[in-house]
Amino acid sequence: MSHKLKYFAVTAALFIALSFTLERSAYAYVDPGSSLLMFQTLSAIVTGALFYLRRRIKALFTRTSANKSAE
Repeated sequence: MSHKLKYFAVTAALFIALSFTLERSAYAYVDPGSSLLMFQTLSAIVTGALFYLRRRIKALFTRTSANKSAE
């Protein structure tokens, strides 16, 4: 397992190093609506995670009484 992790780490490091050495200038225009799209994407991810984990979050704030589990 650690051999695979080392192989992945070396591969990721090489990929990142190559991406920095081979980068070129991008002459692009960023539309003002792009930031709204990024905000919408992040809010959808957070909302989806909260919806998916709602039972665990609810369990953090509610208590189960020891008497009910003993009966």
